[in-house]
Amino acid sequence: MNLLLISTYELGHQPLHVASPAAALLQAGHEVRALDLAVQPWDDDLVGWADAVAFSVPMHTAMRLALPAATTIRAKHPNIPICLYGLYAAVARDHTVGSVVDRVIAGEYEPALLQWVDSLAPGAAPPTAREVFLDAGRFAVPARHLLPGLDQYARLLIGDDERLAGYVEASHGCVHRCRHCPLPVVYDGRIRVVDVDTILGDVSQLVAMGARHVTFGDPDFLNGPHHSRRVVRAVHEQFPELTFDCTAKVEHILRHADVWDEWAAAGCVFVVSAFESVNDAVLARLDKGHQAEDAAGAVGLLRSHGIEVRPSWLPFTPWTTMSDLVDLFDFVAAHDLVQNVDPVQYTIRLLLPEGSLLLEHPDMAPFLAAYDAEALSYRWTAAEPAVDALQGQLAALVEAGTADGNDVHALFTSLRTLVHAAAGLPEPAPVGRSTRGPRLSEAWFCCAEPTALQRAPLPLPVLAQGGAND
Repeated sequence: MNLLLISTYELGHQPLHVASPAAALLQAGHEVRALDLAVQPWDDDLVGWADAVAFSVPMHTAMRLALPAATTIRAKHPNIPICLYGLYAAVARDHTVGSVVDRVIAGEYEPALLQWVDSLAPGAAPPTAREVFLDAGRFAVPARHLLPGLDQYARLLIGDDERLAGYVEASHGCVHRCRHCPLPVVYDGRIRVVDVDTILGDVSQLVAMGARHVTFGDPDFLNGPHHSRRVVRAVHEQFPELTFDCTAKVEHILRHADVWDEWAAAGCVFVVSAFESVNDAVLARLDKGHQAEDAAGAVGLLRSHGIEVRPSWLPFTPWTTMSDLVDLFDFVAAHDLVQNVDPVQYTIRLLLPEGSLLLEHPDMAPFLAAYDAEALSYRWTAAEPAVDALQGQLAALVEAGTADGNDVHALFTSLRTLVHAAAGLPEPAPVGRSTRGPRLSEAWFCCAEPTALQRAPLPLPVLAQGGAND
């Protein structure tokens, strides 16, 4: 069977969540082609070639972008079966299954995706009705030859050096159940690991493609610390010049303090960590497992080993106050993190997808509104309406400043000044400009509302009333 796998967004990385299932489908004897709409133009000939199409939706932004693409295919090729697979596949299923797509698969999707493709053959048994799959399995080395080269994707920027970067995952899921995170809805506190040999095989082909840096994109690389240590040691032994970054919770950074000396020596240059807020009451509602002072401790611990932290933030929740926002900007300034925070992080607003654990929290009830099927999230209002208004102003400032090429320090200064003015405070003292640390060339941006730029139309054919035109 001819299968087309489509990615719309994977944080600026070459899409692993296309390359990995492509390898499994190829091994099963199917013909597979891939299309990454983040870097490639729409190709209707590919759609016409396919017997079935599957969209990778590992995050909210990918799902938001995939739905109009799937709708385009459905309108122009009504007989082609369409599947959504990945973490966000089952979100808004009542609005998608039957009208936009035929199948949704969340969790460990590869065996279920194979089953779905096999079920499309004449006379084959229908696939199981399940939508969430957590069965443990083995993974083939991803079929990256189907995708554009690494030069089309985010690079590591470190000093004056620019390095091609690859993206791998050593595990899926998460052992924690943070209430605002989509992972517990699917994995419910479980993880599934990828064999070290498969990871090594993937890193080997990435290095052959020119990679000098890899991102371990696990939701938390320290969910399985012994496994992660084995992976880092194996990769460093085989590729000693390779650098890497990873993602880890604040509590894991501190709990596994003994790994950082080894990992710094093995090439770890930065760690992404979800600081989220500096209000301990908000952190408790989110069930983050840390307090603001712990985040400060994580900064100091990593820096003592020569590793920078790149915090991600969730500044806007129903409980956010003006004072909270002032405190967040002051925290960034006090801990010399200005150059480590992508400005979009200061604008992120809480998402409440279907199944979110926060929907059951009693503190959410006064602020909760109806579900927005287009946004794939429940709407909410802030306890302080002025905070909602400020979020829009900050987002507009970041969009305009980024488009104009303003640097991170200048944007931080403008945003902080706006926040202080909104809080009725005098303009803050200037923050000294420090050297920008290692980072990827595309802003880290995961489970949040897409920016205006990301919501720009994908390169799809224009659909006319009653039909479609190229």
